[in-house]
Amino acid sequence: MIMFLMALIVRLVDLYSLVICVYVLMSWLPTNAGVLAQIYDVLGRVCDPYLDLFKRLIPPIGGMIDITPIIALLVLQLAVRLLIGVVY
Repeated sequence: MIMFLMALIVRLVDLYSLVICVYVLMSWLPTNAGVLAQIYDVLGRVCDPYLDLFKRLIPPIGGMIDITPIIALLVLQLAVRLLIGVVY
């Protein structure tokens, strides 16, 4: 049962990491209207609460380059790996 839960947590974290990556990549596209804008808005509602935690701590480099998604992904992956290490 524990192994199933850990595998589920790892899969969910990997899926969330993928969603963050898609959200970041979509931020480079012009998404003013249409289906892309709707997808981007939904992804924003899912990703922004987590990313905003890091945006408060880490300002953009040079005023334009935002590295918070990289830090957020690293923290997310590290946390799940530490959880697995503690359980096993």
